[in-house]
Parts: sequence; C-alpha cells; structure tokens
Amino acid sequence: SLLYYSYKPARSFADPPPAENISANDIFIAVKTTKKFHQSRLSLLLETWISRNVQQTYIFTDGEDDELKKKIGSHAINTNCSAAHSRQALSCKMAVEYDKFIESGKKWFCHVDDDNYVNVRALVKHLSQYPHTQDMYLGKPSLDRPIEATERLGDNKMKPVNFWFATGGAGFCVSRGLALKMSPWASGGHFMNTAEKIRLPDDCTIGYIIESVLGVPLTRSNLFHSHLENLQQVSRSEIHKQITLSYGMFENKSNIINLKGAFPVEEDPSRFKSVHCLLYPDTPWCPPQVPY
Repeated sequence: SLLYYSYKPARSFADPPPAENISANDIFIAVKTTKKFHQSRLSLLLETWISRNVQQTYIFTDGEDDELKKKIGSHAINTNCSAAHSRQALSCKMAVEYDKFIESGKKWFCHVDDDNYVNVRALVKHLSQYPHTQDMYLGKPSLDRPIEATERLGDNKMKPVNFWFATGGAGFCVSRGLALKMSPWASGGHFMNTAEKIRLPDDCTIGYIIESVLGVPLTRSNLFHSHLENLQQVSRSEIHKQITLSYGMFENKSNIINLKGAFPVEEDPSRFKSVHCLLYPDTPWCPPQVPY
C-alpha cells in the first residue's frame, strides 16, 4: 500500500492559529452592481474570481437580466431598488443584502462592489482567525479620521455622532454574531430608516449601527483595497495575500495594480485577468506564465 505524507509548513509567529475551521461555503459574498454595469464590470468578475466561487457569491442589482440568470440562476437578485447612484438607492440594496445574508444561515457576511477582485482563499484564511459568533466588523476606512454626522432624534432634536466605517469600495465583512445584533436597525425596512437618520450612504450606515449604536469597534485590515488608495503600492509578491483589489481613477490618473502579468494593459485595463492568472495559472484561458 502507498503511504501519503501531508507536509504542513511551519506556522510563522505572525500567523495566528485559526479560531475555527471555515470554508468558502461559510461566507456570503454580496456584490453590489447596477444594470448598466452588467457588461462592462460584472462580466469581468464572472470570468475571473466569481467563476470559482459561484456558490458563495450573490449579485445584487436593480434590473432583470436573463443572461445573468442563465449564468448564476437565483444568485442574481433584482432588488427592485432605484438604478440611481443616490444614498437611498445604495441603502435600499444594502438592506436586501443584509436580509438575504440572515436568511442564508451562513457564518460571515462580506460586501464588495462590482469593481473589486476577491481573493477568496485569502478571505477564508483571514476570517478563520475570528469566531463567527463573536462581534467582528472587518475592513479598511477610506478616511484618516472618524466620520462626523448628525443623528436626527425626532422632535427636531439633533445629536452629533462620530464613528469609523469600513469603505464599501474596498469591501468589508461582518460576523453572523454581530449581524444578528444589528437586526433592530438593519432588517426589513429598518436599514433605510437608520440611513435617513444620519443622511449618509450605506457603508457609513453599517459603521454607524456597529460602532455608534452597538459600540463594536472596526477591526482594520490592510488586505482590503479600494480605488481610493494608490494601488501601485501593492507589490506582485504580496498579491496572493490580499483579500480585495480594485481599479479606477486616483488623482486623475489610471489607478491599477502594477503587474507585468499574462495580458498587456490594453487587453486587461483593470489587471484583474492578470491577477487571476497569477493566482490560478490552471485557468483554461490563461496563457503560459512567463517568469518576471
């Protein structure tokens, strides 16, 4: 009989032991989009990271799309929210995301935008450090100080509040234990009402409920990235550790990962295909990897 040896590399001191063994199936990944971006943005995600994580990923949009339904079935969710990029429309979608997560029974709720690449292997590794039953809110702020807002208390009374929030543009995750505590302010129509109380967008409202109302601090992680930061600073050797990547404009210049990858920039302006081929070189459409 053959003997199989499983080799496990020594754990570094910087790498804490997992708090619980979770798999990708324990994570509910919500992607927020709008119908006008189904072709330009969503098709890229479906071709890259979503193709390996269809079971974990739910797409929240604002219009019917038969082609999308053919690809991912009931994981394409028409929120029936407005297609405007307004505070109310964004909060309407987040409310549906929250309710669908609670309904799913999964351990972690992770929200990303349609310009994020999600490295699910890195996400699983990171979330396994924290028990999903504890109060955990993970992400990265886009501001260098807490946001200041005014809470409307009724009877024309106002109260100043300030709190940190993880930007939706980089993605954030909330444990099930904490998400259940958010229910009085987030479930059903409550999320929209809460957002109107502070008159801020959906990601700020999540931070308000968690930090200001429930008193749970944001746990920061530099492994989440939005187009609001300089993406050139993410080095090729560190890409496999990052949880989310993005692309866009920053200070009027194209803001993308600096990666001499499988495709030239003209063919892969977001660099997501090149990132995907770096992480998953066995992908059928990836050209043979050239060492750099």
